[in-house]
Amino acid sequence: MKRFVVIVLDGFGIGAMDDAVTARPGDERANTLRSILAHDPDMKLPNLEKLGLMNAYGAESSRMKMSGDANFGRLELMHFGADTFMGHQEIMGTFPRKPDVHPFQEKVDAVAAHLREHGHKVEIIERKGLRYVLCDDYVTVADNLEADLGMCYNVTAPLDYIPFEKEYGIGRLVRQVVTVGRVIVFGGTGNTMEDLWAAEEIKDNTFIGIASAKSKSYRQGYQCLHLGYGVDENVQAPTILTGAGIPVTLIGKVADIVSNNGGKSISCVPTAKCMEHTINEFRHMEKGFICTNIQETDLAGHSQSPAVYERILETADKGIGELLPLLTGEDVLLVMADHGNDPAIGHSRHTRECVPLLVYKKGVTGKMLGTRKTLSDVGASVCDSFGVKAPQNGSSFMEYLKRTE
Repeated sequence: MKRFVVIVLDGFGIGAMDDAVTARPGDERANTLRSILAHDPDMKLPNLEKLGLMNAYGAESSRMKMSGDANFGRLELMHFGADTFMGHQEIMGTFPRKPDVHPFQEKVDAVAAHLREHGHKVEIIERKGLRYVLCDDYVTVADNLEADLGMCYNVTAPLDYIPFEKEYGIGRLVRQVVTVGRVIVFGGTGNTMEDLWAAEEIKDNTFIGIASAKSKSYRQGYQCLHLGYGVDENVQAPTILTGAGIPVTLIGKVADIVSNNGGKSISCVPTAKCMEHTINEFRHMEKGFICTNIQETDLAGHSQSPAVYERILETADKGIGELLPLLTGEDVLLVMADHGNDPAIGHSRHTRECVPLLVYKKGVTGKMLGTRKTLSDVGASVCDSFGVKAPQNGSSFMEYLKRTE
């Protein structure tokens, strides 16, 4: 194996999972691709069409047909819910543990005690009968108000007053005693504690936190790290590969949420720029693994705009078309997603959908990869292709990609 490229079209689902009706009621109606095609039946994505998008979808549109040469399948989500962070941990080979869902109120005392045990100054802030933690004068620990309520806690600080490394250390201590899906540690420069206090919000009389956008953390000097429940970087593909001397480059949002010690991480949002980075890294990489997350598809879903979603897909498709001719017979290109984000379902949350599995390898055609039970099959296949040990979770499908004679 020479180079293995994975492109994740964030939030690009192709139909509700069978368990959606019980796991996320309402999502049984979700189908991101169908909603985009309903908005524009004439949408044309020639390179994704060539790779087998409509094969994976299971139907054709007026301008996109199934491909007899495509190597394709579908991937189900093993992680609970429909989450970008846990979706990417699953892709990299983590076996997802089901997190708890509860307000920070249930963990205030345990978090405060744990922080004090480790020598930190702790104050409990109380508003209208709800409490959260202030640590070392500048770090708030409270509910995340942007994700599904009760699934994440935020650790927020103004970074002109406390180093991010110290804030992150506090976040790691919080992670040790809570069991929700994510602890998100972030902050920016140019803001103050007064900005954080002004961003304080209460939702459903149960959840209290610092509203991320209102805190002015994103305006300049933004830093962020996510700490997932049950996530061990040592059993994930990037760590295994770099440990074996194989270069790893993560581009886009995946660079912000997946550990890549020893590898190269390029944080980027604009789709054209992400694809430009991908092609540039591919050209300069003799051997290795590249994973790129196209985040703007997900953002289009959140904004409930199928028109914007289509435009971003067209940009990504164009970039994929520029990459394809560069692949040799030793390279693999894999296009997938991490969950759905149906722009027409009536809410702005992620949707629990199957996602496409489209694989291109020069000289290999017409391979059906079936419906895979976990996104981790991708990480397992990456490791298998380079002959290194398998990650914690997943089964390789590389045996199906033997060259067509």
